[in-house]
Parts: sequence; C-alpha cells; structure tokens
Amino acid sequence: MNFDFSDDQKFLKSEARKFLDAHCSTATVRGVLDNVDRSYDEPLWKAVAAQGWMGTAIPEEHGGLGLGRMELCVIAEELGRALAPIPFASTVYGLAEAVLIAGSPAQKSALLPRIAAGELIGALATSEGPGVVSAGSIKASVADGKLTGEKLPVTDGDVAGVAVVLAKEAGQVNAYLVDLTGAGVTRETLQTLDPSRGAARLTFKGAAAERLGGAGEGLDIIEQVLNRMAVLLAFEQVGGADRALEMAKDYALNRYAFGRPIGSYQAIKHKLADMYVKNELARSNAYFGAWALDTDAPELPLAAASARVSACEASWYAAKENLQTHGGIGFTWEMDCHLFYRRAQQLGLVAGGAKQWKERLVTQLERRNAA
Repeated sequence: MNFDFSDDQKFLKSEARKFLDAHCSTATVRGVLDNVDRSYDEPLWKAVAAQGWMGTAIPEEHGGLGLGRMELCVIAEELGRALAPIPFASTVYGLAEAVLIAGSPAQKSALLPRIAAGELIGALATSEGPGVVSAGSIKASVADGKLTGEKLPVTDGDVAGVAVVLAKEAGQVNAYLVDLTGAGVTRETLQTLDPSRGAARLTFKGAAAERLGGAGEGLDIIEQVLNRMAVLLAFEQVGGADRALEMAKDYALNRYAFGRPIGSYQAIKHKLADMYVKNELARSNAYFGAWALDTDAPELPLAAASARVSACEASWYAAKENLQTHGGIGFTWEMDCHLFYRRAQQLGLVAGGAKQWKERLVTQLERRNAA
C-alpha cells in the first residue's frame, strides 16, 4: 500500500517550492520583522492569491480550484518551509473551513469567492486570555445581533477583515461572523515573539454579528475547525523543521573546528540524528492526519491530535538544535536560525498549545480503547 503523495501532488509540491524560492526568501521575512508597521508581506499575499492557493480546497462553484485537503497539505508544508509571512493559515485553515463547515448558502456565496481571490483576510477569535476555551471561559455576548466583549490574542486580527467569534446568546455558545472593518470594533496590535505573524486584541462594542451555524453549535463548529487546522499546521511545522535540519546539516559539513568538519563529531551527529527522527515521526503522523482530513474519516480527532503533538515537538526541537549547531553565531540577528525558532514558537501556540493537544490525544485514545 502506498501512503505517499500522488505524482500530481508531488508536482504541485515541486512547483510550490520553486515559486516560494523565487518570491519568499528569508529576506522577505526579515522585511516584515524590520518594519514595525507591517505584520505580513502584501506583495507575497497577492502573488500567492494569483496562484490560486487560497482556493485550493474551496469548491469551484465558489471560485476555488475544487481540489482537496491533501493538496492543501502539500502547499502548507511548503509555506512552512519558507516561513511565509502571510495570514494564510488564519484565512484558509480558519475562516474558510468554518464557512465550509457551517455557513449558509448565502454566507458561502458572500465569503468563499473573496477568500479564494485573496480579497479577504480572516481570523478566528475564540480566546479571551490564557487557558483552554470553554463555555465557562467565554464572556463575550450577543444581544439583538450586536456583539459586546473582548478577544485576545487573535492571530492576524490586526489585518483581518472578517473574524469567526465565539460568544454567548441566551445562555448558548454560538459562532458569529463579524466584519472587523465595521462600527463597534477596535483593534490593539500585540507584541509577539514572531512579528511576521501579527496578533491583536479585539474589542467589540455593539458590533454587528451574524450567526454561523445553528444555535448552541459554536463550540462544536470550532472543534471541527481546530481539528482541520491542527493537521494543516502540522504540515507547516514539518516543512519548517525539515528546513531547519537542512540548515544545521549544511553548517555542520562546512564549519571546521580543530581541522575537522564539526559534523564529524559525535555530539553534532547525535543532534542531527535526533532532529531527523523527530521530523520523520511528525511527518508520519501528519500523513495520518492528511488521510483522515481528506477522507473525512471518523479518526480525524485522533489523527489531528497525533499530528499536532508530534509536529509541535519536531518543530521546536529542530529550531532549537539548529541554533545550537550554529553555536555562538546562531544567536545573532545576522543568522537565519532565529527566524525558524520564532515561527516554531508561534505555530506551537496557534489553535491551542501542545499541552492542550496532548490532553485531546489522551482523551481520543481512551475513547478508542473503550469502544
């Protein structure tokens, strides 16, 4: 049985890498880091939109390419490898998936074509501070179609046009679509470890809110979105981890100490071997997640948690050991090691941290074993 990508998917992966090599070097990432007024690269966003990547999994009747989640996983891996400083995940894995899951025909017709064309940036606004999002943690409320409350941190909330917001109405937790450019919405940009992916505090004071899905379905909708995001983010993390390993290996083969390449020393060999093992473990779990996502398999919650946990570990470890392999120079601004470390930390917190996903994984394993 062949669990690898198809020839067409491999071709897509190859072309995506060529495109990003030409349009998204580390200089592109640094261009965002060096400019406090920018949290993403707009020319790259437009170039990616021209490729049609935002609409990869969006049906053709809504302006997308009508491919599948497997192709989206392929693109996600290359975006992660390139550290693309664009709000792709929030828009495509977050807003688009939420609308595809629970949107009415009118909502799909209004939003999906704009997402596919790159005209709309989206965000998920669920958290109201530290801790796991639950019915008890949500204080934001909706009355007569008007939203009041606060959400933070909201990834890409500083540039998003529409957000999916969790709020309570008549004691029930619902998901709402909110126009962040409308009245009653204020934003405060937050400082993060990775400024190439922005974050914001969103404050709502009577902002217009349109319910997404049925009454009381808010947490279930977000749960489904997070499972999908976990798989897609895992591929981004695997892509970044692979590139960090390549950087470490190349440096180890070319940096000499005491007349020998440092890669010939056992301590460095062990670092690289451990990075490789964690990366491959994360890749196998990501493939499991891709299969479950693409086939809408009942194993998706388990596969998503497995992919998320292993990818968070591989991404962080590869970024850390890449920096350590470079030694003292690895800590400097001039080297690119810190770019991968920043992104590893940022991706490790989006859509819930590793600790939260470990608890989900244990829960799913217990349910499977009890069945």
